Amino acid sequence: MEFGFTPSDEAFRAEARAWLAEHATDAEERRTWERALGKAGWIGLGWPEDGYGNRRAGLTQQVAWAEEYARSRAPARSGHIGENLLAPTLIANGSDEQKKRFLPPIARGEELWCQGYSEPGAGSDLAGVRTAAVRDADTGTYRITGQKIWTSLAHEADWCFVLARTETGSRRHHGLSFLLVPMDQPGRIEVRPIRQMTGTSEFNEVFFDGAHARVEHVVGGEGNGWQVAMGLLGFERGVSTLAQQIGFAKELGRVVEVAVATGAVDDPVVRDRLVRQWAELRAMRWNALRTLGSSADLGAPSVAKLLWGRWHQRLGELAVQVRGAGAAVGPVDWSASKPYELDALQHLFLFSRADTVYGGSDEIQRTIIAERVLGLPREPRG
Repeated sequence: MEFGFTPSDEAFRAEARAWLAEHATDAEERRTWERALGKAGWIGLGWPEDGYGNRRAGLTQQVAWAEEYARSRAPARSGHIGENLLAPTLIANGSDEQKKRFLPPIARGEELWCQGYSEPGAGSDLAGVRTAAVRDADTGTYRITGQKIWTSLAHEADWCFVLARTETGSRRHHGLSFLLVPMDQPGRIEVRPIRQMTGTSEFNEVFFDGAHARVEHVVGGEGNGWQVAMGLLGFERGVSTLAQQIGFAKELGRVVEVAVATGAVDDPVVRDRLVRQWAELRAMRWNALRTLGSSADLGAPSVAKLLWGRWHQRLGELAVQVRGAGAAVGPVDWSASKPYELDALQHLFLFSRADTVYGGSDEIQRTIIAERVLGLPREPRG
């Protein structure tokens, strides 16, 4: 598509920048911040429907908002899973009752969501999920038993959308359903934070022990969970990729500053790597703009994931190189219960090691490109 910002887009950008400058600070409590965004109508800009308290914005305006948000001092979003993943899925596949129940509180920033997909042994190979949901006709509910892992923000979420097996004995992508599950079920749902190399715990294990989900909260009908789940993954990349690149540019700028301060920039090899990182980031931006809003290129999301995952890892390695010997100096007690005291470049390096795994590993992305785009023979399945 031809992509450019019109005068009205730039006016929208200026409004967004001014609002963020007035309201955003680094120290905002995240739930309070989500409600502030909702009250101002900034949640749900990309939804194809309005009437839920959200503004309507075109694709270019969504990009402008995402970029200005990334440039601002606003805290990391805790409502993006509900806004950008579940809401478009409900709009595409949900019943009118489900839309009326769940979209308004998402738009108001009042209900937070997490994603119950990955399991031990069923991460990138999502069709291998074993979490089971058994329907109880007497109560009109499903009873869910199983475990999910790498569940982002589960410790904050009010609800979880869960891919579970509702047909006993079914295999692979058959017999799965997409369930909306309330997280406030003491004794039936347990959330255990997973401590990462960085010392933080954004991810969690979630254990379901007879947790309840109402029959009317199955999205797309029983047994159609695979189609609904795959449709949701299509919303996972897009406008957010451009905002992510703003964050990458900030990190690259910090690496350049440290390279100058330490004298590492005097090394021609380091200079070459810095320039290459800058050029590749620009190329990723133009590729994202080129493919934004287009459904013709089925491999675009996978190509983008391969590009930014490897790019970010190389930036982390370069950060350690320019930081020098000090990069190897970490906390006195790596086993301490509190988050580690890492500087920005150490955190960048450690966190970026996961970039080629989460969100679909590089191996999975290459398989998607090979089979769905290039038409190569399917990889043998176990």
